[in-house]
Amino acid sequence: MSENSSTTATGLGKNRLGVLGIVFFVVAAAAPLVGMTGAVPVAVVLGNGVAVPGTYLLVGITLLLFSVGYAAMSSHVTNAGAFFAYVGRGFGVVPGVASAFVSLLAYITIQLAIYGFFGVVLSSELKSVGWSPYAWALIAWAVSFALSWFSVDIGAKFLGVLMILEVATLLITALAVFFKGGGPNGLDVGASFSLSNVFSSATGAPGIALAFAFASFIGFEATAIYGEEARDPKRAVPRATYLAIIIITALFALVSFAMVSGLGSSDVIGNILKATGELANPAGALFTVASTFVGSWLATLMKWLVLSSLFAGILAFQNSAARYFFALGRSGVLPQALSRTNRFGSPGNGSIAVAVIAGLTIVGFWMKDMDPYKTMFSWFSAVAVVAIVFVEVLVCLAVMKYFAGKPGTSLWTRLIAPALAGLGLLYGEYLLMSRFGLLAGTSQADVDPTKVTWHLNPTGWVLVLSTFAVFIIGFIVAMMSKANHKDAAVSDTDDVFV
Repeated sequence: MSENSSTTATGLGKNRLGVLGIVFFVVAAAAPLVGMTGAVPVAVVLGNGVAVPGTYLLVGITLLLFSVGYAAMSSHVTNAGAFFAYVGRGFGVVPGVASAFVSLLAYITIQLAIYGFFGVVLSSELKSVGWSPYAWALIAWAVSFALSWFSVDIGAKFLGVLMILEVATLLITALAVFFKGGGPNGLDVGASFSLSNVFSSATGAPGIALAFAFASFIGFEATAIYGEEARDPKRAVPRATYLAIIIITALFALVSFAMVSGLGSSDVIGNILKATGELANPAGALFTVASTFVGSWLATLMKWLVLSSLFAGILAFQNSAARYFFALGRSGVLPQALSRTNRFGSPGNGSIAVAVIAGLTIVGFWMKDMDPYKTMFSWFSAVAVVAIVFVEVLVCLAVMKYFAGKPGTSLWTRLIAPALAGLGLLYGEYLLMSRFGLLAGTSQADVDPTKVTWHLNPTGWVLVLSTFAVFIIGFIVAMMSKANHKDAAVSDTDDVFV
Protein backbone atom coordinates (compact mmCIF):
# COMPACT_ATOMS: atom_id res chain seq x y z
CA MET A 1 0.00 0.00 0.00
CA SER A 2 1.54 3.27 -1.03
CA GLU A 3 2.13 5.71 1.79
CA ASN A 4 2.20 8.61 -0.64
CA SER A 5 -1.23 8.07 -2.02
CA SER A 6 -4.20 9.54 -0.25
CA THR A 7 -6.28 6.54 -1.22
CA THR A 8 -5.85 3.41 -3.30
CA ALA A 9 -8.03 0.49 -4.21
CA THR A 10 -7.35 -1.07 -0.81
CA GLY A 11 -6.30 1.98 1.17
CA LEU A 12 -8.34 4.13 3.49
CA GLY A 13 -8.24 7.88 3.00
CA LYS A 14 -5.20 9.41 4.69
CA ASN A 15 -4.92 12.47 6.93
CA ARG A 16 -8.68 12.90 7.27
CA LEU A 17 -9.06 12.93 11.05
CA GLY A 18 -7.44 14.85 13.86
CA VAL A 19 -7.66 14.12 17.57
CA LEU A 20 -11.04 15.82 17.98
CA GLY A 21 -12.54 14.05 14.97
CA ILE A 22 -11.61 10.68 16.45
CA VAL A 23 -12.91 11.71 19.88
CA PHE A 24 -16.24 12.72 18.35
CA PHE A 25 -16.73 9.21 16.96
CA VAL A 26 -15.77 7.55 20.23
CA VAL A 27 -17.83 9.72 22.57
CA ALA A 28 -20.73 9.42 20.15
CA ALA A 29 -20.47 5.64 20.38
CA ALA A 30 -20.66 5.89 24.17
CA ALA A 31 -23.89 7.94 23.74
CA PRO A 32 -23.70 9.70 27.14
CA LEU A 33 -27.21 11.16 26.97
CA VAL A 34 -28.62 7.70 26.27
CA GLY A 35 -26.62 6.29 29.16
CA MET A 36 -27.87 8.99 31.49
CA THR A 37 -31.49 8.42 30.55
CA GLY A 38 -31.40 4.64 30.22
CA ALA A 39 -28.60 3.07 32.26
CA VAL A 40 -27.98 5.38 35.24
CA PRO A 41 -31.52 5.28 36.74
CA VAL A 42 -31.61 1.47 36.53
CA ALA A 43 -28.11 1.21 38.02
CA VAL A 44 -29.20 3.40 40.94
CA VAL A 45 -32.39 1.51 41.71
CA LEU A 46 -31.15 -2.05 41.18
CA GLY A 47 -27.49 -1.44 42.00
CA ASN A 48 -25.80 0.59 44.70
CA GLY A 49 -28.04 3.63 44.92
CA VAL A 50 -26.34 6.89 45.76
CA ALA A 51 -22.89 5.43 44.94
CA VAL A 52 -23.48 5.03 41.20
CA PRO A 53 -21.36 8.14 40.39
CA GLY A 54 -18.41 6.53 42.18
CA THR A 55 -19.02 3.32 40.26
CA TYR A 56 -18.69 5.13 36.94
CA LEU A 57 -15.53 6.83 38.18
CA LEU A 58 -14.04 3.48 39.23
CA VAL A 59 -14.79 1.89 35.85
CA GLY A 60 -13.33 4.95 34.10
CA ILE A 61 -10.11 4.61 36.09
CA THR A 62 -9.93 0.92 35.14
CA LEU A 63 -10.25 1.82 31.48
CA LEU A 64 -7.63 4.56 31.82
CA LEU A 65 -5.26 1.87 33.10
CA PHE A 66 -6.21 -0.24 30.08
CA SER A 67 -5.42 2.70 27.84
CA VAL A 68 -1.81 2.93 29.02
CA GLY A 69 -0.85 -0.24 27.17
CA TYR A 70 -3.46 0.27 24.47
CA ALA A 71 -2.08 3.70 23.60
CA ALA A 72 1.49 2.40 23.70
CA MET A 73 0.58 -0.31 21.20
CA SER A 74 -0.93 2.28 18.88
CA SER A 75 2.54 3.80 18.52
CA HIS A 76 3.81 0.50 17.14
CA VAL A 77 0.82 -0.74 15.15
CA THR A 78 -1.52 1.35 13.00
CA ASN A 79 -4.47 -0.63 11.71
CA ALA A 80 -8.19 -0.24 11.04
CA GLY A 81 -8.83 -3.46 12.99
CA ALA A 82 -7.09 -2.30 16.16
CA PHE A 83 -7.84 -5.21 18.52
CA PHE A 84 -7.21 -7.60 15.62
CA ALA A 85 -3.71 -6.20 15.15
CA TYR A 86 -2.85 -5.78 18.84
CA VAL A 87 -3.82 -9.30 19.89
CA GLY A 88 -2.13 -10.59 16.74
CA ARG A 89 1.15 -8.85 17.54
CA GLY A 90 1.06 -10.22 21.07
CA PHE A 91 -0.02 -13.82 20.49
CA GLY A 92 0.14 -14.44 16.77
CA VAL A 93 -2.25 -14.20 13.87
CA VAL A 94 -4.68 -16.99 14.83
CA PRO A 95 -5.70 -15.52 18.21
CA GLY A 96 -5.67 -12.10 16.56
CA VAL A 97 -8.17 -13.18 13.93
CA ALA A 98 -10.32 -14.90 16.56
CA SER A 99 -10.42 -11.69 18.59
CA ALA A 100 -11.34 -9.76 15.42
CA PHE A 101 -14.38 -11.95 14.94
CA VAL A 102 -15.47 -11.17 18.50
CA SER A 103 -14.88 -7.44 18.01
CA LEU A 104 -16.96 -7.54 14.85
CA LEU A 105 -19.70 -9.34 16.79
CA ALA A 106 -19.59 -6.57 19.41
CA TYR A 107 -19.85 -3.69 16.95
CA ILE A 108 -22.59 -5.28 14.85
CA THR A 109 -24.70 -6.27 17.86
CA ILE A 110 -24.42 -2.90 19.61
CA GLN A 111 -25.45 -1.15 16.40
CA LEU A 112 -28.44 -3.49 16.10
CA ALA A 113 -29.36 -2.75 19.71
CA ILE A 114 -29.29 0.98 19.05
CA TYR A 115 -31.45 0.56 15.95
CA GLY A 116 -34.08 -1.11 18.13
CA PHE A 117 -33.95 1.60 20.80
CA PHE A 118 -33.98 4.38 18.19
CA GLY A 119 -37.12 2.98 16.61
CA VAL A 120 -38.87 2.68 19.98
CA VAL A 121 -38.04 6.24 21.05
CA LEU A 122 -38.93 7.89 17.74
CA SER A 123 -42.20 5.99 17.33
CA SER A 124 -43.12 7.07 20.86
CA GLU A 125 -42.38 10.72 20.10
CA LEU A 126 -44.29 10.57 16.81
CA LYS A 127 -47.26 8.45 17.82
CA SER A 128 -49.55 10.41 15.52
CA VAL A 129 -47.67 9.12 12.47
CA GLY A 130 -48.44 5.55 13.48
CA TRP A 131 -45.34 3.94 12.01
CA SER A 132 -43.72 0.83 13.43
CA PRO A 133 -40.46 1.28 15.39
CA TYR A 134 -38.83 -0.91 12.75
CA ALA A 135 -39.87 1.51 10.00
CA TRP A 136 -38.03 4.32 11.79
CA ALA A 137 -35.07 2.01 12.34
CA LEU A 138 -34.88 1.36 8.60
CA ILE A 139 -34.86 5.11 7.88
CA ALA A 140 -31.92 5.51 10.28
CA TRP A 141 -30.29 2.50 8.59
CA ALA A 142 -30.48 4.13 5.15
CA VAL A 143 -29.13 7.50 6.33
CA SER A 144 -26.26 5.98 8.34
CA PHE A 145 -25.19 3.86 5.38
CA ALA A 146 -25.19 6.90 3.10
CA LEU A 147 -23.07 8.93 5.52
CA SER A 148 -20.57 6.11 6.05
CA TRP A 149 -20.29 5.58 2.30
CA PHE A 150 -19.55 9.17 1.41
CA SER A 151 -16.62 9.62 3.82
CA VAL A 152 -15.50 9.65 7.37
CA ASP A 153 -15.08 13.45 7.22
CA ILE A 154 -18.81 14.01 6.78
CA GLY A 155 -19.50 11.61 9.61
CA ALA A 156 -17.10 13.36 11.98
CA LYS A 157 -18.53 16.82 11.25
CA PHE A 158 -22.07 15.55 11.59
CA LEU A 159 -21.29 13.80 14.86
CA GLY A 160 -19.48 16.89 16.06
CA VAL A 161 -22.60 19.04 15.87
CA LEU A 162 -24.70 16.41 17.64
CA MET A 163 -22.07 15.86 20.31
CA ILE A 164 -21.74 19.54 21.15
CA LEU A 165 -25.49 19.84 21.69
CA GLU A 166 -25.72 16.60 23.66
CA VAL A 167 -22.82 17.35 25.98
CA ALA A 168 -23.97 20.95 26.43
CA THR A 169 -27.38 19.89 27.78
CA LEU A 170 -25.77 17.50 30.24
CA LEU A 171 -23.26 20.08 31.45
CA ILE A 172 -25.93 22.78 31.78
CA THR A 173 -28.01 20.44 33.94
CA ALA A 174 -25.07 19.41 36.12
CA LEU A 175 -23.78 22.94 36.59
CA ALA A 176 -27.25 24.19 37.49
CA VAL A 177 -27.52 21.54 40.22
CA PHE A 178 -24.05 22.31 41.56
CA PHE A 179 -24.58 26.07 41.43
CA LYS A 180 -27.81 25.75 43.42
CA GLY A 181 -26.22 23.46 45.98
CA GLY A 182 -28.10 20.33 45.00
CA GLY A 183 -31.52 19.15 46.05
CA PRO A 184 -33.02 18.34 49.48
CA ASN A 185 -29.79 16.87 50.88
CA GLY A 186 -27.27 19.10 49.17
CA LEU A 187 -24.13 17.73 47.52
CA ASP A 188 -23.03 14.62 49.42
CA VAL A 189 -19.70 13.84 47.76
CA GLY A 190 -18.72 11.25 50.36
CA ALA A 191 -21.88 9.20 49.91
CA SER A 192 -21.50 9.02 46.13
CA PHE A 193 -17.77 8.47 45.76
CA SER A 194 -16.56 6.44 48.76
CA LEU A 195 -15.38 2.92 47.91
CA SER A 196 -17.27 1.48 50.86
CA ASN A 197 -20.54 2.70 49.35
CA VAL A 198 -19.58 1.66 45.82
CA PHE A 199 -19.22 -1.96 46.97
CA SER A 200 -22.01 -1.86 49.54
CA SER A 201 -24.90 -4.28 49.17
CA ALA A 202 -27.03 -2.54 51.78
CA THR A 203 -29.46 -1.12 49.23
CA GLY A 204 -28.99 -3.46 46.29
CA ALA A 205 -26.30 -5.23 44.28
CA PRO A 206 -23.10 -3.30 43.45
CA GLY A 207 -22.42 -5.85 40.73
CA ILE A 208 -25.46 -4.63 38.84
CA ALA A 209 -24.22 -1.04 38.94
CA LEU A 210 -20.75 -2.09 37.80
CA ALA A 211 -22.25 -4.12 34.95
CA PHE A 212 -24.26 -1.13 33.71
CA ALA A 213 -21.20 1.12 34.09
CA PHE A 214 -19.02 -1.17 31.94
CA ALA A 215 -21.82 -1.34 29.38
CA SER A 216 -21.96 2.46 29.21
CA PHE A 217 -18.33 2.71 28.08
CA ILE A 218 -18.57 0.42 25.08
CA GLY A 219 -17.03 2.05 22.01
CA PHE A 220 -14.22 4.00 23.69
CA GLU A 221 -11.62 1.61 22.24
CA ALA A 222 -12.51 2.68 18.69
CA THR A 223 -9.83 5.42 18.75
CA ALA A 224 -7.22 3.10 17.25
CA ILE A 225 -9.58 1.91 14.51
CA TYR A 226 -9.23 5.31 12.85
CA GLY A 227 -5.43 5.32 13.05
CA GLU A 228 -4.90 4.80 9.32
CA GLU A 229 -7.09 7.82 8.57
CA ALA A 230 -5.62 10.06 11.25
CA ARG A 231 -3.15 12.85 10.89
CA ASP A 232 0.02 11.71 12.70
CA PRO A 233 -1.61 8.53 14.12
CA LYS A 234 1.21 7.78 16.58
CA ARG A 235 0.33 10.98 18.39
CA ALA A 236 -3.35 11.32 17.55
CA VAL A 237 -4.50 7.86 18.68
CA PRO A 238 -2.98 7.91 22.21
CA ARG A 239 -4.18 11.46 22.80
CA ALA A 240 -7.65 10.68 21.48
CA THR A 241 -7.84 7.54 23.65
CA TYR A 242 -7.01 9.34 26.88
CA LEU A 243 -9.17 12.33 26.02
CA ALA A 244 -12.18 10.18 25.09
CA ILE A 245 -12.05 8.16 28.31
CA ILE A 246 -11.57 11.25 30.46
CA ILE A 247 -14.54 12.96 28.77
CA ILE A 248 -16.80 9.90 29.08
CA THR A 249 -15.80 9.29 32.70
CA ALA A 250 -16.24 12.92 33.69
CA LEU A 251 -19.63 13.14 32.01
CA PHE A 252 -21.01 9.98 33.58
CA ALA A 253 -19.55 10.60 37.02
CA LEU A 254 -20.42 14.31 37.29
CA VAL A 255 -23.83 14.22 35.63
CA SER A 256 -24.93 11.11 37.55
CA PHE A 257 -23.78 12.87 40.74
CA ALA A 258 -25.87 15.87 39.74
CA MET A 259 -28.87 13.59 39.16
CA VAL A 260 -28.45 11.90 42.55
CA SER A 261 -27.97 15.25 44.28
CA GLY A 262 -30.81 16.95 42.45
CA LEU A 263 -33.30 14.22 43.32
CA GLY A 264 -32.12 13.94 46.92
CA SER A 265 -29.37 11.53 47.96
CA SER A 266 -31.00 10.31 51.17
CA ASP A 267 -33.87 8.63 49.28
CA VAL A 268 -32.57 8.64 45.73
CA ILE A 269 -33.98 5.20 44.92
CA GLY A 270 -37.49 6.17 45.97
CA ASN A 271 -37.24 9.50 44.16
CA ILE A 272 -36.08 7.86 40.94
CA LEU A 273 -38.87 5.29 41.13
CA LYS A 274 -41.34 8.15 41.49
CA ALA A 275 -39.84 10.20 38.65
CA THR A 276 -39.67 7.24 36.28
CA GLY A 277 -42.96 5.51 37.10
CA GLU A 278 -41.26 2.49 38.71
CA LEU A 279 -38.63 2.53 35.92
CA ALA A 280 -41.28 2.33 33.20
CA ASN A 281 -39.67 5.46 31.72
CA PRO A 282 -36.06 5.69 33.04
CA ALA A 283 -35.47 8.95 31.16
CA GLY A 284 -37.85 10.66 33.57
CA ALA A 285 -35.10 10.92 36.20
CA LEU A 286 -32.83 13.15 34.14
CA PHE A 287 -35.74 15.07 32.64
CA THR A 288 -37.09 15.80 36.13
CA VAL A 289 -33.74 17.19 37.26
CA ALA A 290 -33.38 19.27 34.08
CA SER A 291 -36.90 20.71 34.46
CA THR A 292 -36.45 21.46 38.17
CA PHE A 293 -33.06 23.14 38.02
CA VAL A 294 -33.06 24.66 34.51
CA GLY A 295 -36.50 24.59 32.91
CA SER A 296 -38.93 22.37 31.04
CA TRP A 297 -37.50 23.62 27.73
CA LEU A 298 -34.25 21.77 28.44
CA ALA A 299 -36.07 18.51 29.17
CA THR A 300 -37.95 18.88 25.88
CA LEU A 301 -34.69 19.51 24.02
CA MET A 302 -33.15 16.45 25.69
CA LYS A 303 -35.98 14.26 24.47
CA TRP A 304 -35.02 15.03 20.88
CA LEU A 305 -31.29 14.93 21.56
CA VAL A 306 -31.67 11.38 22.84
CA LEU A 307 -32.64 10.55 19.26
CA SER A 308 -29.64 12.36 17.83
CA SER A 309 -27.42 10.62 20.38
CA LEU A 310 -28.78 7.24 19.34
CA PHE A 311 -28.28 8.03 15.66
CA ALA A 312 -24.73 9.22 16.35
CA GLY A 313 -24.06 5.85 17.97
CA ILE A 314 -25.52 4.03 14.97
CA LEU A 315 -23.21 5.92 12.63
CA ALA A 316 -20.16 5.45 14.85
CA PHE A 317 -20.60 1.68 15.00
CA GLN A 318 -21.39 1.54 11.28
CA ASN A 319 -17.94 3.02 10.68
CA SER A 320 -16.22 0.78 13.25
CA ALA A 321 -17.70 -2.47 11.93
CA ALA A 322 -17.00 -1.47 8.32
CA ARG A 323 -13.33 -0.97 9.16
CA TYR A 324 -13.13 -4.37 10.82
CA PHE A 325 -14.52 -5.98 7.67
CA PHE A 326 -11.94 -3.97 5.72
CA ALA A 327 -9.06 -5.19 7.93
CA LEU A 328 -10.20 -8.83 7.78
CA GLY A 329 -10.58 -8.63 4.01
CA ARG A 330 -7.14 -7.06 3.60
CA SER A 331 -5.52 -9.80 5.69
CA GLY A 332 -7.11 -12.51 3.57
CA VAL A 333 -9.27 -13.95 6.33
CA LEU A 334 -12.51 -12.81 4.70
CA PRO A 335 -13.01 -12.22 0.96
CA GLN A 336 -10.54 -9.62 -0.29
CA ALA A 337 -13.37 -7.70 -1.93
CA LEU A 338 -14.06 -6.33 1.55
CA SER A 339 -10.70 -4.56 1.45
CA ARG A 340 -11.75 -2.40 -1.50
CA THR A 341 -12.33 1.27 -0.78
CA ASN A 342 -14.55 3.61 -2.76
CA ARG A 343 -13.58 6.89 -4.40
CA PHE A 344 -14.21 8.74 -1.13
CA GLY A 345 -11.49 6.72 0.63
CA SER A 346 -14.00 4.87 2.80
CA PRO A 347 -14.28 1.07 3.15
CA GLY A 348 -17.22 0.91 0.78
CA ASN A 349 -17.65 -2.86 0.61
CA GLY A 350 -17.24 -3.11 4.37
CA SER A 351 -20.01 -0.54 4.78
CA ILE A 352 -22.22 -2.56 2.44
CA ALA A 353 -21.57 -5.72 4.47
CA VAL A 354 -22.57 -4.03 7.72
CA ALA A 355 -25.65 -2.50 6.12
CA VAL A 356 -26.80 -5.83 4.67
CA ILE A 357 -26.50 -7.59 8.03
CA ALA A 358 -28.31 -4.79 9.85
CA GLY A 359 -31.02 -4.42 7.24
CA LEU A 360 -31.82 -8.13 7.12
CA THR A 361 -31.91 -8.32 10.93
CA ILE A 362 -34.25 -5.35 11.27
CA VAL A 363 -36.59 -6.76 8.65
CA GLY A 364 -36.43 -10.22 10.20
CA PHE A 365 -37.36 -8.99 13.68
CA TRP A 366 -40.13 -6.88 12.14
CA MET A 367 -41.58 -9.82 10.20
CA LYS A 368 -41.61 -11.94 13.37
CA ASP A 369 -43.28 -9.08 15.25
CA MET A 370 -40.72 -9.18 18.06
CA ASP A 371 -40.63 -6.42 20.66
CA PRO A 372 -37.81 -4.09 19.52
CA TYR A 373 -36.88 -3.09 23.09
CA LYS A 374 -37.22 -6.40 24.93
CA THR A 375 -35.48 -8.40 22.22
CA MET A 376 -33.49 -6.41 19.69
CA PHE A 377 -32.19 -3.80 22.13
CA SER A 378 -31.85 -5.89 25.29
CA TRP A 379 -30.42 -9.02 23.70
CA PHE A 380 -27.88 -7.38 21.42
CA SER A 381 -26.63 -4.73 23.86
CA ALA A 382 -25.91 -7.42 26.46
CA VAL A 383 -24.04 -9.55 23.92
CA ALA A 384 -22.01 -6.57 22.74
CA VAL A 385 -20.66 -5.57 26.13
CA VAL A 386 -19.69 -9.15 27.05
CA ALA A 387 -17.87 -9.45 23.72
CA ILE A 388 -15.97 -6.19 23.92
CA VAL A 389 -14.82 -6.68 27.52
CA PHE A 390 -13.59 -10.18 26.61
CA VAL A 391 -11.43 -8.75 23.82
CA GLU A 392 -10.17 -5.97 26.10
CA VAL A 393 -8.90 -8.66 28.50
CA LEU A 394 -7.08 -10.30 25.58
CA VAL A 395 -5.55 -6.95 24.64
CA CYS A 396 -4.22 -6.48 28.18
CA LEU A 397 -2.52 -9.88 27.99
CA ALA A 398 -1.23 -9.15 24.48
CA VAL A 399 0.27 -5.83 25.58
CA MET A 400 2.18 -7.53 28.39
CA LYS A 401 3.51 -10.23 26.06
CA TYR A 402 4.38 -7.84 23.24
CA PHE A 403 6.35 -5.42 25.40
CA ALA A 404 8.03 -8.16 27.46
CA GLY A 405 10.71 -8.33 24.79
CA LYS A 406 11.11 -4.55 24.59
CA PRO A 407 13.09 -3.44 27.67
CA GLY A 408 12.96 0.20 26.59
CA THR A 409 9.30 0.35 27.65
CA SER A 410 8.61 1.32 31.25
CA LEU A 411 7.49 -1.29 33.78
CA TRP A 412 4.29 0.68 34.33
CA THR A 413 3.38 0.56 30.63
CA ARG A 414 4.37 -3.00 29.85
CA LEU A 415 3.20 -4.75 33.01
CA ILE A 416 1.64 -2.90 35.95
CA ALA A 417 -1.07 -0.86 34.18
CA PRO A 418 -2.24 -3.62 31.80
CA ALA A 419 -2.21 -6.19 34.63
CA LEU A 420 -4.34 -4.01 36.88
CA ALA A 421 -6.68 -3.21 34.01
CA GLY A 422 -6.92 -6.87 33.07
CA LEU A 423 -7.91 -7.87 36.60
CA GLY A 424 -10.54 -5.12 36.71
CA LEU A 425 -11.91 -6.14 33.32
CA LEU A 426 -12.02 -9.82 34.30
CA TYR A 427 -14.06 -8.88 37.34
CA GLY A 428 -16.30 -6.76 35.15
CA GLU A 429 -16.75 -9.65 32.70
CA TYR A 430 -17.80 -11.95 35.52
CA LEU A 431 -20.35 -9.40 36.70
CA LEU A 432 -21.69 -8.92 33.18
CA MET A 433 -22.09 -12.63 32.59
CA SER A 434 -23.54 -13.43 36.01
CA ARG A 435 -26.06 -10.59 35.60
CA PHE A 436 -26.72 -11.33 31.94
CA GLY A 437 -30.30 -12.34 32.63
CA LEU A 438 -31.00 -8.86 34.02
CA LEU A 439 -29.19 -7.05 31.22
CA ALA A 440 -30.76 -9.08 28.40
CA GLY A 441 -34.07 -9.98 30.00
CA THR A 442 -33.35 -13.68 29.54
CA SER A 443 -33.58 -15.09 33.07
CA GLN A 444 -35.58 -18.18 33.83
CA ALA A 445 -39.25 -17.42 34.34
CA ASP A 446 -39.27 -18.45 38.01
CA VAL A 447 -36.32 -16.33 39.25
CA ASP A 448 -35.78 -12.69 40.19
CA PRO A 449 -32.72 -11.51 38.18
CA THR A 450 -32.12 -8.64 40.61
CA LYS A 451 -31.44 -11.15 43.39
CA VAL A 452 -30.31 -14.32 41.62
CA THR A 453 -27.31 -14.58 39.31
CA TRP A 454 -26.99 -16.82 36.24
CA HIS A 455 -30.17 -18.99 35.94
CA LEU A 456 -30.68 -18.12 32.27
CA ASN A 457 -33.32 -19.47 29.91
CA PRO A 458 -32.13 -21.26 26.71
CA THR A 459 -32.06 -18.00 24.74
CA GLY A 460 -29.96 -16.40 27.47
CA TRP A 461 -27.39 -19.19 27.41
CA VAL A 462 -27.09 -18.98 23.62
CA LEU A 463 -26.57 -15.23 23.79
CA VAL A 464 -24.12 -15.17 26.71
CA LEU A 465 -22.00 -17.94 25.17
CA SER A 466 -22.09 -16.45 21.65
CA THR A 467 -18.92 -14.46 22.33
CA PHE A 468 -16.92 -17.60 23.02
CA ALA A 469 -18.55 -19.52 20.18
CA VAL A 470 -17.57 -16.76 17.74
CA PHE A 471 -14.02 -16.72 19.16
CA ILE A 472 -13.73 -20.46 18.46
CA ILE A 473 -15.16 -20.00 14.96
CA GLY A 474 -12.66 -17.21 14.30
CA PHE A 475 -9.86 -19.44 15.57
CA ILE A 476 -10.88 -22.23 13.18
CA VAL A 477 -11.22 -19.85 10.23
CA ALA A 478 -7.78 -18.41 10.96
CA MET A 479 -6.24 -21.87 11.09
CA MET A 480 -7.84 -22.83 7.80
CA SER A 481 -6.76 -19.65 6.01
CA LYS A 482 -3.39 -19.27 7.74
CA ALA A 483 -1.47 -19.87 4.53
CA ASN A 484 -2.83 -16.59 3.18
CA HIS A 485 -1.53 -14.45 6.03
CA LYS A 486 1.01 -16.47 7.97
CA ASP A 487 3.27 -13.47 8.57
CA ALA A 488 0.50 -11.03 9.41
CA ALA A 489 1.13 -10.72 13.11
CA VAL A 490 4.82 -11.36 13.61
CA SER A 491 6.65 -8.57 11.79
CA ASP A 492 7.58 -5.35 13.53
CA THR A 493 8.96 -3.80 10.37
CA ASP A 494 5.60 -2.53 9.17
CA ASP A 495 3.20 -0.24 11.02
CA VAL A 496 0.18 -1.73 9.28
CA PHE A 497 -1.02 -5.22 10.14
CA VAL A 498 -1.71 -6.70 6.69
